[in-house]
Amino acid sequence: MITKEQIIKLIEEKLKEEDLILVDIEIKPTNKIFVYIDSEKSVTIDDCIKISRAIEFNLDRDVEDFSLEVSTPGLNQPFIIPLQYKKNINKIVEVITLEGERHEGKLLSHNNNKIELEIEKKIKNKNKKQTVIEKLDVDLEKIKSTKAIITF
Repeated sequence: MITKEQIIKLIEEKLKEEDLILVDIEIKPTNKIFVYIDSEKSVTIDDCIKISRAIEFNLDRDVEDFSLEVSTPGLNQPFIIPLQYKKNINKIVEVITLEGERHEGKLLSHNNNKIELEIEKKIKNKNKKQTVIEKLDVDLEKIKSTKAIITF
């Protein structure tokens, strides 16, 4: 069976050359390989093709058949690496904590230990509802998942 370690060895030089970052690798028992990449700049189809070729040209389908997909993580996928937080500064995200709390708000900052969100809360003040903006710090170790929220 093809392993993540094999794939990493095959692409690590190409990732450096192209200034790309490996987000994740999934390998299904059927040898269906998913490689997710990202970059501080945008990732192009050509970037995905270069990584795909670095894998395909170095694995022998006659020895072990496989299918391969190289892409960026989907918009509906949880963040995995710090770069994803960095790229989503000033965008709306949904954070679910390990305790099951759900927070939606603008991602203001990210460091190695925590994120800062700007959230809107509706409070009742003298029989009328009022929107209040608060800042919320969330420790990264207490986050179950963070996803970007698509707004139009």
